Parts: sequence; C-alpha cells; structure tokens
Amino acid sequence: MYHFFVDKNQIFDKTVIIDGTDYNHIKNVLRMREGEEISVGNGEDENEYRCMIERFEDGKVVCNLIFVKKANVELPSKVRLYQCLPKAEKMEMIIQKCVELGVSEIIPVASKRCVVKLDDKKAAAKTARWQAIAEAAGKQSKRTIIPFIGQVRTFAEAVKESENDDIRIIPYEMSDDTDVTKKIFRELSPGKSISVFIGPEGGFDESEVELAIKEGIVPISLGKRILRTETAGMTVMAWIGYCLEFGNDR
Repeated sequence: MYHFFVDKNQIFDKTVIIDGTDYNHIKNVLRMREGEEISVGNGEDENEYRCMIERFEDGKVVCNLIFVKKANVELPSKVRLYQCLPKAEKMEMIIQKCVELGVSEIIPVASKRCVVKLDDKKAAAKTARWQAIAEAAGKQSKRTIIPFIGQVRTFAEAVKESENDDIRIIPYEMSDDTDVTKKIFRELSPGKSISVFIGPEGGFDESEVELAIKEGIVPISLGKRILRTETAGMTVMAWIGYCLEFGNDR
C-alpha cells in the first residue's frame, strides 16, 4: 500500500486532502483511481491514517478517512545522527538508509577533516534537498515521522547540542575496547535519547575525539575492520534498532 505525508491540518473529520506533488504522483504516475486505499501520516504523531480515494478535484486528492491506528513503526528511542560531511553524493545515501533504519534526526557536521566545504547559500540548498530525500525515504519505509535534517554545525556546536541526551557515542577506529561497546548497547532501553557521531572519510581529528571524551561522549568500536563513513552510521543504526526492537541481552 502506498504511503504519503500531509500536514495535520489536511486531516479533519472524515476527510483527508492530499495536494502538491503527491497529487500528480498519485493521479498520473501511479494512476490510482477512486476507491483505492492509501496510507497517510502527518509527519508528527505516530498514527497511520488509512483512507480511500473519493475523487480528484482542482489539484487535490479528496479521501475518506476509514480508520486511525497507532502504527508502531518508530523506534522506541529518539536517535540523533551527527554525520560529518562526506564527499560527492554519499550524504544522500546516508540519509535515505538511516531514515529507513529509524533515525529521528540527522545533523550535518563540518569537522576538521571534511573535504566538503559549504557556504551558507550552498548549505541551505543542500539541506532543503536532504530534507526532501528524508521525506521520500519516510514514505518508502512507511514511517509516521519525517526525520528532521538540521543545518550544518561545527563539531563543537554538535557536541554542545547533544549534551542532554542519555547516551552519546562516537565510533573511533583507535578504540578497541569491545567491553565498553558491548556495555553501551546492552544498556540501551526504550525512552533513552541517543546521539551518534560519525566522522568524515579521513576520520576525526584527535583534538575532536579529545573534546568529545572530555564532554562525556563515549568512544566505541565497530569491529576490526575500518568502515567507510557511509557504512558506519548505517551500522550503528542497525545495531541500535536490533537492541531496541529485538532485545539486547547478547
């Protein structure tokens, strides 16, 4: 079943209105017709709004609301990914896959070894595109929440911003303490907020890791092999998802 997002004020009484680019997608790309069912989320609460297409009119899809239910597809903890800016189009893949894996928020970070440098104008354009990718990935994976893509932060700003989260981790290739890593993931439980810091292609500068540790962020290991930046975030998200949804007693 196809899934779409609408603003919460487009859901009222027994009617759901879908417009914008989704109107064209539903009518002319998917070629859906009156009487077909679709799933809708408002991007804020965790409900699924199941509805049936009643008619197409004036650039709008008018739907009858059939029922509302708690979708139960979101992770039981909020996970914020601080991703240092990678080269080329890697950020788009990171956003897409981490949204599929349940991330709540992705914050781009300009760290010392980032090759990519964005001025304010480029950063604003990139962020808008990244947010659109997050929404598309949310539709595909039937998320009820649209993960937020933040503005680019410096590493120090990111560290400061994360200080109220319950668990804060930084995968670091020089960390080989697997006992600490196991302990962190065993202690994951629903309701705890989590911050994850992922470095760029060249890794974190030592001064950044020192700052992170000083501010209470825990270095962890992702195994004996060196992972690419686009692999590391997905790996951590997969581990977090497993621990929260399937149990973390191993």
